Amino acid sequence: MSTPSDAQRMEKIVSLCKRRGFVFQSSEIYGGLNGAWDYGPLGVELKRNLKNYWWQVTVHDRDDVVGMDGSILTHPAVLRASGHVEGFSDPMIDCRTCKAHLRADQLVEKKGVKQCPNCGGKDLTAPRQFNLMFETNVGAATDESSIAYLRPETAQSIFVQFKNILEVSRKKLPFGIAQIGKAFRNEINPRNFTFRSREFEQMELEYFCRPEQGMELLEYWKEERLKFYENIGIPRSKLHVLTVPDEERAFYSKGTYDIEYDFPFGRQELEGIAYRTDYDLSQHQKASGKSLEYFDEETKQRFVPHVVEPSAGVDRTVLALICQAYSEDQAPDEKGKMETRLLLRFHPRMAPIKCGVFPLLKNNPQLVAKAKEVVALLRPHMTVFYDESGAIGRRYRRQDEIGTPFGITVDFETLGEKDPALRDTMTLRDRDSMKQERVAIKDLPAIFRERLA
Repeated sequence: MSTPSDAQRMEKIVSLCKRRGFVFQSSEIYGGLNGAWDYGPLGVELKRNLKNYWWQVTVHDRDDVVGMDGSILTHPAVLRASGHVEGFSDPMIDCRTCKAHLRADQLVEKKGVKQCPNCGGKDLTAPRQFNLMFETNVGAATDESSIAYLRPETAQSIFVQFKNILEVSRKKLPFGIAQIGKAFRNEINPRNFTFRSREFEQMELEYFCRPEQGMELLEYWKEERLKFYENIGIPRSKLHVLTVPDEERAFYSKGTYDIEYDFPFGRQELEGIAYRTDYDLSQHQKASGKSLEYFDEETKQRFVPHVVEPSAGVDRTVLALICQAYSEDQAPDEKGKMETRLLLRFHPRMAPIKCGVFPLLKNNPQLVAKAKEVVALLRPHMTVFYDESGAIGRRYRRQDEIGTPFGITVDFETLGEKDPALRDTMTLRDRDSMKQERVAIKDLPAIFRERLA
C-alpha cells in the first residue's frame, strides 16, 4: 500500500517527466488519449539506451541468441492457435455510482462486500468478459475475412517464424530468438502513469531447449535478468522475485517467476520469466499443419522444443529507472547558501545525456571555441549537451535534474592564462558527489570509456 509520501514522490516524478521532456501524454492539446504516451527528447534517449543495452547483453554478447523483428499486424489464425482470440480477456465490472470501468481484481472488499476502489460504491454490475485485443481490418473489405489484430505480445511472431530462423541461423539447442517491439492491449483501466498503458513496448526472448533442460534454464534466466537490472542501476534490494503459485500460472507453464520492483505506488511486476513447455510451438504446428520440430543430429531424434521466456516491459523499466534515480539533497548555490537540489541519479550507461559542456563565459570567444572543440571530440562517442546560458551553478543544476552524470567546464586555466601547465585541461564534475577534478582534454575519451562501462 502506497503511503502519502510515496504519492507525493510520484507526483513530483510525473511533473519532472513533463517539465524536462521525458514523457508527455499523447494528443495532450486535444485533451489527451488515455493509456497512450509520447516520449520527448530525453525520454526517447533513456528508452533507447535501455533497449540498446538489453540487445547488447541478450544478443550481441552471446553466441546462442539471434534477433528478429516481427510485424505488428497479426493474422487471426495465429492468435486463435495461441488461445488469444478465445481466452485473452479480463472480467469487467462497472460502478453504477461513479461510472468507473474496472477489472474484477481491482475491487476492494470490506466486511465481505465488494466495493468500488474509487468511490466506495457497492452498486456494481455483474462481471462480463472484455477482450483485450485491438481488432482491425486489412484491405478494402470490412467483412470477417479482412479481420486482423494488433499483436497483444511479441512472442507469437517468434513462434511462427521458429522454423525459418532455425534454418537460416543454423543454431543448435539450446538457443534463443530475441525481439523488441510494440504490443497493444485494450486495458480497461490504464493507470499509474506509464506503468499500465494500451500501447507499450516489450523486450522478449524465447529460449528454446530440450524438455529436460526447461526447469534448469528457468533458474538460469531468473538470475541473468536480476543481474541485468542491477547493471542498469536498480539495486537488488528494490527487486523481488515472486514465485507464481500453481493456481495463478498459465495452464501450460511448469514454472513462472515475476520480477517485481518497489514503485512509489507499490510493488509491481517488471518482468515475467516463464517455462512455457512446448505449448506454443505445438499449438502452431497443429493449427498450421506445418512441422515445427527440431531434428537432433546427434541422437537422430525429432521433437518439438520447449521454451523459457523472459519478457520485460520497456516502458515499465524506464519508469522504474526514473523512480529509482529521483533524488533530492542539499547543495550550496553560487552564494554558498544551501538549497534543495533535485537530481536523477541514473547509472551512466542509462543516462540520456552523458556529459554537459560549458564555457565559463559565453561572451569570451576563446572559451566558446575551446568548449565546442570538446563537444566535437566527444560527440562521436556519446550524447553531449552544450550550454552557455546562465551562471555555471545554474547550468550544473539543469544537468543534475535530467540525470547527466558528468559536467565539463572550460575556463581560463584551459587557455593557460594563469598557469601554462594547465593549458588544455578543464574541470570535470561528478553529478552525484559534485566533486571536481582537473583533467586533460586529450584524456577525456579514455576517461569516459572507463566510467561509462
